[in-house]
Amino acid sequence: MTQDIRTRGEALVAAARAGDAKTARRHTDFFVLGHHVDEGIPYWEQAVTAGDAFSHYTLARYRKIRGDRAAAEALYRAAADRHSGCAYGLGVLLKENGDPEAAEWFRRGWENGRNLDCKIELGKLLVAEGRLDEAPKFLMSDIELGDIAVFRWVQLFESFREEFDRVAADLEAAEAAGDGDAAAAALRPLFDLEKHFRDYPGLTVEAAGYYRRASALSPSARVDHAVFLAETGDDASWPEARGLLTDAHEEGYEGAAYVLGALHEQRGDLAEAEHWYEIAAGAGHPAAQWNLGLLCKRQRRLEEAERWFRHVGEDDEDVVAQLDRIAAIREAGGIAPGKDLRRLPGLRERAEAGDVHASYAYGKILRDWAGAADRHVVRWIEPAARAGDPEAAYDLAELYNSLRRPVLRDHWYRVAAEAGHHDACNEMGWLSEYHRDYQEAERWYVRAAEDGSALNAMLAGKLKAQRGAYAEAEPLLRKAWEEGGGAPHYTEAAGYHGLVLHRLGRLTEAVEPLRTAAARWDDDVRARYSQDDLTVLAWMADPARELAEVEAALAAGQR
Repeated sequence: MTQDIRTRGEALVAAARAGDAKTARRHTDFFVLGHHVDEGIPYWEQAVTAGDAFSHYTLARYRKIRGDRAAAEALYRAAADRHSGCAYGLGVLLKENGDPEAAEWFRRGWENGRNLDCKIELGKLLVAEGRLDEAPKFLMSDIELGDIAVFRWVQLFESFREEFDRVAADLEAAEAAGDGDAAAAALRPLFDLEKHFRDYPGLTVEAAGYYRRASALSPSARVDHAVFLAETGDDASWPEARGLLTDAHEEGYEGAAYVLGALHEQRGDLAEAEHWYEIAAGAGHPAAQWNLGLLCKRQRRLEEAERWFRHVGEDDEDVVAQLDRIAAIREAGGIAPGKDLRRLPGLRERAEAGDVHASYAYGKILRDWAGAADRHVVRWIEPAARAGDPEAAYDLAELYNSLRRPVLRDHWYRVAAEAGHHDACNEMGWLSEYHRDYQEAERWYVRAAEDGSALNAMLAGKLKAQRGAYAEAEPLLRKAWEEGGGAPHYTEAAGYHGLVLHRLGRLTEAVEPLRTAAARWDDDVRARYSQDDLTVLAWMADPARELAEVEAALAAGQR
């Protein structure tokens, strides 16, 4: 294999120097599809020097996957004017960075190379900018028979317009009749659109106009408007949202007090949350009574917690469970510092004075035990992450994951992983595997397996087995097989452990794990992977075949 890699690599470089792009790409495919990225990198570097555009694209892709975004950008830029894949890669990278230059490279990739992905990204950018009506027209312009991928996006964007038009028509009728209830009802289609506002912030401009109009007629709509502002805006939107809710409450809309409590709780302002929950609970709002019970329980105000839970209904199964937990808390006595909400005022004071460890502890308690929303916790966790705390870096990555911020998520997972955080190493392994960089994934899983977990041992051992490093894989897979009984990964561990034992000539030992795996492989393993992912399926173990070969060899007298 080493000689084959050298032969292929030298042929790739020679083709690049001769300007033979087709041959250079064929040799690149050997490295990529054969999971030989490490071995391909030095040859791609030489091919880049020779000017091969696809080598620019391939090397940039792996530089980005492995965390060097600056090097990836430089490689993409060097060939983007003459290679639509590089134009697309550069556009995606710049878009992830929030750089408006992305649009220019998507435009060039489409106009110069008819790269359909570039065209689709341009359409998405139009919607993100609020130019909703332009996007379908652009996407449907200059299409050819094979451009079917645009239709999915055209349908999506046209559905946005249909929903907005329905809201506009219903709202206009409600305004004409002076009907506040109808105005509030007219907003309902916007609730289904909210999941798209993060990707297409330009939609919020039109949505905000409808919320504002409905708010003029209905206190209920004012509550919906406030929630919209709190969800889609930043801290600058909070005073307006709070004002809308206060107005709705003063007009007698009972639900406004509960929403004020919930939003204050999400922001970590527990005193204000309790104040508004009490107002709503006093009016008989069961969700407010429940939330007060939880709030008091977390603060170890147990008698008050019991009282609020009983207001919800002593026959309620969830209430019974909470009352049982309160009894268990009384019996246990103390409380772990990481769960003690009574520490929050002191921690906040220290955090605001610049103590990054206090800030982290404050943010952790807010998120884990005080009901704070992730977007309001980031500012408390980030200082410790920036100061080098790997646990804080991992938690920050988790926050960005829930907030759908993949670039920041991956950055902080990498920071935590490089500092030795085993769960972060697992995440980096998954990310590398997702991008088909299997050697990099293996390295991360090996580091993750240092935590002693059977799952990480299986993940590392599986990739070693797939590349033929059977002796290295065997102890990892043995651990996963021996310690993973009943775990979701157990069947997969059995299959790969049996495979490496077979390859190492330990046939008798291979029988038991292979029989275990063969009996459950389709249900436990194949069903977890996409049947359309031919790369994964091609590299997957086949325990039934391995078992047949082992049993045949044993019957022939081999051991």
